[in-house]
Amino acid sequence: MNYHWNWRIFWEASPEGTGSYLDTLWSGLFWTLSTALSAWVMALVIGAIIGTIRTTPNKVAVRFADAYVELFRNIPLLVQMFLWYFVMPELLPEAMGNWLKSMPNASFITAVLCLGFFTSSRVAVQISAGIQALPRGQKMAGTALGLTLPQTYRFVLLPMAFRIVLPPLTSEFLNVIKNSSVALTIGLMELTARARSMQEFSFQVFEAFTAATLIYIVVNIIVVNLMRLLEKRVAIPGYIAAGSSGGGH
Repeated sequence: MNYHWNWRIFWEASPEGTGSYLDTLWSGLFWTLSTALSAWVMALVIGAIIGTIRTTPNKVAVRFADAYVELFRNIPLLVQMFLWYFVMPELLPEAMGNWLKSMPNASFITAVLCLGFFTSSRVAVQISAGIQALPRGQKMAGTALGLTLPQTYRFVLLPMAFRIVLPPLTSEFLNVIKNSSVALTIGLMELTARARSMQEFSFQVFEAFTAATLIYIVVNIIVVNLMRLLEKRVAIPGYIAAGSSGGGH
């Protein structure tokens, strides 16, 4: 049986009542970017905190931060997504669990939480590595200036560390965008789910997933180039070799 190509399918009306199939894909892209950006902000904040704790002299706090990283980094993302969506509401008090399950955007909130915690464990490793890559003299200089330990991290160590680890952080941001596709398993109609829906309604599987693939590529290229510009603006001479930013992606 020969496959019937139909590239005009994107301008045909979608049975979902959301306009054309192309409008359906744009809607999926909106949810993909919303999920990825929300999860990235969460991951960056939590990851910076956990990564900083991993480099402090407090052994109890370091063990807690290490346990956090190992917990979220070593459980597959798909398993975590199912745990957050299906198991977590059942562990809460019945009223709260029912409220969570009845929320109109429950799949979106779940996906953001899951991706946020999962990615934060990876960001924490990058941040702690960036701090540990700095000369010990910088921390000692902060102390000599009369800064407290939190002030030394805030004004001396973290600004330097973030600049050093921008390339790997860019890779993590790209991973968040791509990992958001896992949320289709809990009902979030992001880009991959929309492409799958289009394929099921129209049976134009190649057109649907070709379009989704091209959209992912374009989004990732835009992110990479924006981050390259940022890396060049904040690069620290002597820490990142010229032209090395491209290899970090």
